[in-house]
Amino acid sequence: MATLVLITSFSLYLYIRFNSNSQIQNQLQKQAQFLLKDRDALKEKIKNNIDLLKNSIDITAKVEKASFMNYRPKFFRTIKIKDKYYIQGFFPYNFQNQEYLILTKDITKDIKFEKKLYKAIIFINLISLVVIIFYAFILSKMLIKPIRYFSSNIAKMNEKKLAKLDLKSIPLEFKPLGTSINQLISKIENFIYYKKDLFIGAAHELKTPLAVMKTKSQVTLIKKDKTIDSLTKALEQNIKSINNLNAIIESILDFGRAEGAQFEEAIDIDVIKFINSLIDEFEIVAIKEEKYIQKRLKPKSLVIKIQPMLLRHILQNLIQNAIKFSPKSSRVLVTSFLCKDNLVIRVKDCGPGLPKDFDLFAPFKRGKNSSGTGLGLFLAKSSADSLGATLTLKNRKNRKGSVATLILNLQKVN
Repeated sequence: MATLVLITSFSLYLYIRFNSNSQIQNQLQKQAQFLLKDRDALKEKIKNNIDLLKNSIDITAKVEKASFMNYRPKFFRTIKIKDKYYIQGFFPYNFQNQEYLILTKDITKDIKFEKKLYKAIIFINLISLVVIIFYAFILSKMLIKPIRYFSSNIAKMNEKKLAKLDLKSIPLEFKPLGTSINQLISKIENFIYYKKDLFIGAAHELKTPLAVMKTKSQVTLIKKDKTIDSLTKALEQNIKSINNLNAIIESILDFGRAEGAQFEEAIDIDVIKFINSLIDEFEIVAIKEEKYIQKRLKPKSLVIKIQPMLLRHILQNLIQNAIKFSPKSSRVLVTSFLCKDNLVIRVKDCGPGLPKDFDLFAPFKRGKNSSGTGLGLFLAKSSADSLGATLTLKNRKNRKGSVATLILNLQKVN
């Protein structure tokens, strides 16, 4: 800012100086043109009108040789005689004798004005620099205060102590930053909470089939009258438990892949085309179960920058669940539409609806009629959080079934 003030001030000074000199030179040139109209009588005319030229237009004129000019075109120079400044204009008069019409004008007042102006500009610049430095000091204090507040509060946080920042006393310019930090803290809180549930739930879920396998094997071994049928039944039971283990492990691996997908590079995709292709994949599954998928997607096309794997995790889970819990001969409706800066995607089914007072997004939480591992919606919610999207599940108001809503903020994903 100080540099800009200096450049502007001195540019103005140089412009005024150049403009003043140009005006004086133009005046001398016009006066020379007037005098040179009558070249033959020029010397006599100058001799007879010396006082008139001095008093009326404040110049002195003479015709003299100027060998240093080497008979070049018009030329101007500034000279100092004692305490006074003069500008001289040399205008060609006689080529053979190298004589010039020399007009001299006193510009002492102009030079003094320029010097005063120069001093005034330096003085103003010094004052401006002091004001700018003082203002920068005060402004830096104001800017550092909220940054120190953020820094000290974040430094105190750990896994056990997470608290949102109080933004009431924060300057308006820093509130968007504070809001973003609070949103990040909320995400970390959810992440830690669900991760703990995931580890505890995974241990419990893995322990149950292992305990069943162990008990069944021990009972079979204790039996004295072991038959082929009893051994076969024990093995079948163990295989069933192993399949359950595999399903749980596969779900945990899916979660791990989804976590890795958070670091996937966002790319430009036509999100409507993406949803259409995903629906086409599940139509075969729906038809096999005597159900069908209906779609109403708007707009026809919408290109956004997003991580496709995360979006796939969310929509895949929502459509799968809708098909799974819908009765035969029913439909699953997938819709999309724009609402302000958001793309809203909804998946509606005609199933039994959602249980009340039940955290469906918690890991290993399953409804009464669910045969899954309970990680699907947990995975979908984690992926939505990574995209900065909102995922909600509600029961339909006018009929049986549930509606899953995914809201993609187009300003965040782009």
